Amino acid sequence: MELNGAKILYTIHTDIPLLGDFKITQTLVVSWLVMALLSGLAFWLTRDLKVDNVSKRQVVAEFLVETLDNFVHGMMGSYFDQYIPLVGTIFALSVTSNLISVLGFWSPTADLNTELAWAVVVFILITYHKLKANGLGGYLKGYLDPIFLMAPINVISELATPVSMACRHFGNILSGTVISTLLYWALASLSHVVFGWLPGALSQIQLFQIGLPAMTGLYFDWFGGCIQAFIFCTLTTIFIKQAAGED
Repeated sequence: MELNGAKILYTIHTDIPLLGDFKITQTLVVSWLVMALLSGLAFWLTRDLKVDNVSKRQVVAEFLVETLDNFVHGMMGSYFDQYIPLVGTIFALSVTSNLISVLGFWSPTADLNTELAWAVVVFILITYHKLKANGLGGYLKGYLDPIFLMAPINVISELATPVSMACRHFGNILSGTVISTLLYWALASLSHVVFGWLPGALSQIQLFQIGLPAMTGLYFDWFGGCIQAFIFCTLTTIFIKQAAGED
């Protein structure tokens, strides 16, 4: 694998076609693919539901729903049941977007715009609950605590919430992609150094790329991807609950 070929993985805004001034990027196309896959999976899991003699497919669907319910209830309480679909959707999108790179696609979560969009949605909900709990006056007064001189810092701190959520997720996913790519390139170079002097087809032996990249991919793509999705959803539930003033 040549280093120039690896540059494809770093091209976040690869233009596909143009619709006027609207650019359809690689991230956008793969995001549509992820949404289509999740929509199809949801339809398949939830069709022909029964009360008795349930299918294995329905058992899996019920397990996923119960697990999500228990997670949100454990983090937020039953008062916030309306956010169960939101948390589940973000988790499913995050996990699928992270793991789709295993199939050779560009991971949408390696584009900061994806995480920023999720974080902005969460930030709007946080602001809504703060306004609901404290009123407009109380909300604005909070920026003056403990003294009015702290207002600029408090504003920055408030805006830092969605930025930190997005950058944490984005940084971990992109770093995993970069490390995996550099490792594969380094192993390819090592194979060329060790076997390149051999005659004919023997010089093309790619021994060192076997096994190790798969092991690192298992960590960065599977374990790391699932953990980052879990952390983002955990922060979502915590921040919304705190904004509502619930203990």
